[in-house]
Amino acid sequence: MSDVQVVPGGGVVGGVGHRFVEANGIRLHIAEQGEGPLVVLLHGFPETWYSWRHQFGVLAAAGYRVVAPDLRGFGRSDRPAAVERYSQLHLVGDVTGLLDALGEERAVLVGHDWGSPLAWNTALLRPERVRGVVALGLPYLPRGGVSALAGMTQALGAGFYMNYLQRLGVADAELAGDVRGSLSRIFRWGFGDSPQASAAVLPVVPEGGTLLDLLPEAGELPGWLTEADLDVYAEDFARTGFSGGLNWWRTMELSWELTAPWQGAPMSAPALYMYGERDGSVQLPGLDQLIANLRHLVPNLTRTVALPGVGHWTQQERPEEVNAELLKFLAGL
Repeated sequence: MSDVQVVPGGGVVGGVGHRFVEANGIRLHIAEQGEGPLVVLLHGFPETWYSWRHQFGVLAAAGYRVVAPDLRGFGRSDRPAAVERYSQLHLVGDVTGLLDALGEERAVLVGHDWGSPLAWNTALLRPERVRGVVALGLPYLPRGGVSALAGMTQALGAGFYMNYLQRLGVADAELAGDVRGSLSRIFRWGFGDSPQASAAVLPVVPEGGTLLDLLPEAGELPGWLTEADLDVYAEDFARTGFSGGLNWWRTMELSWELTAPWQGAPMSAPALYMYGERDGSVQLPGLDQLIANLRHLVPNLTRTVALPGVGHWTQQERPEEVNAELLKFLAGL
């Protein structure tokens, strides 16, 4: 393809091609493989397209066109400086702009961590572009009377870690002080065997403390993450820093304000929801009730899958089980 650009350390590796596309006024780096109905994989924090490394070959072999972008602020994609340019409306625009750049009308969106609300919100705001949603980790959270940030602050207090992340430059500098060490600590947090993967350990920054106080000390990597995997992530974040990803949290209030016109709008997309039973993000106050009532919020939900012993990094911790569920869902559309 004439528009393929070589990505340092990338190119076409293991059947996965890399190039850049223009979407919604920014340049996105994408990884892609296969032909057929489009499946777009949306990563979370602190990740890149690479978090889907175990899904490409399986989905492509099953007859799907698989595309995983580095999302706005991450990896080799553009990182606008202005915080307000990371609202959910901007991010949904990136997804629909990506579909336009790929020449596709519709896609199945598979999201993990922050990629999950992005998949849900794209289906909510642009339902005609979404064939289905697969959410890993975070269930659908309809817009309420207050933002999710305000609601969690009411439940857990001002020390709730998302409040800490609102402070420009603070967590950015803490994490960038030792990029590889910070990534190791984050990936060890919320892993199935990690002490932090427990409802008893709330993500509240102690008074006078830092974000790193919430994270386990660097040590042996979990079995699903190799030193070579960590090298890939560390190379990207050493170059980009963490601000682009942290800005997704810093627009939570803005996104809540901007999505007021969609309050009460139906979530009509066919959907699959998967989560790790030891994922700390699903143990936050109220999430258990939300998951239990998910079919009322998402009428076309086909299945909820709880993965025992799995923490936050779902598709990397248990790729075989995640891939099997993905293929069943896709075949049923």
